[in-house]
Amino acid sequence: MKFFVDTADIAEIKDLAATGLLDGVTTNPSLIAKSGRNFLEVVEEICGVVDGPVSAEVTALEADEMLKEGRKLAKIAPNIAVKVPLTWAGLRTCKTLTGEGTMVNVTLCFSANQALLAAKAGATFISPFIGRLDDINLDGMELIEEIRTIYDNYDFATEILAASIRTANHVKEAALLGADVATVPPAVLRGLAAHPLTDKGLEQFMADWKKTGQKIL
Repeated sequence: MKFFVDTADIAEIKDLAATGLLDGVTTNPSLIAKSGRNFLEVVEEICGVVDGPVSAEVTALEADEMLKEGRKLAKIAPNIAVKVPLTWAGLRTCKTLTGEGTMVNVTLCFSANQALLAAKAGATFISPFIGRLDDINLDGMELIEEIRTIYDNYDFATEILAASIRTANHVKEAALLGADVATVPPAVLRGLAAHPLTDKGLEQFMADWKKTGQKIL
């Protein structure tokens, strides 16, 4: 599974990229707004930090304007994935941009039928929103499972990018169901390494080592 971080915080991205475990970044207008900086400048800087896909979202709602915005975003860097909403205008834009060789992330997916259309449109990534489905008492993981089955049935190359992830358990369950990518907040990504028994074991090891009076360096 690939790990993308869902943030526009440059310091966080740099810190996580230094681990070698970060495969890409997803952003949206809300995350960029929190930075208080120019949208295009932030996206360009992120592209310079990570080699993998960086999702930058269009803000237009009509296909013609979406396409203009998408083409402008694609010129920022070769690793830009233009992010479009799962609407008819977004699907039309996706089809055109992928035909031009641009990566496209189709976002705000909440049903298997929507995911099927995105794959038919040539999407590089489909972003089903797990947490938001859970919020309305639907099973977000069931959607991941349905999309995985459909994509495997027809050998679609579109990657399932599990989004709106809230917990470490979301990551585990998405991985078990075969999601290709998980995009997570920085805190959730860091939390994947945390376990109380790891902390307890390390504490014991260090206590025992101290008793020896030895040093490695």
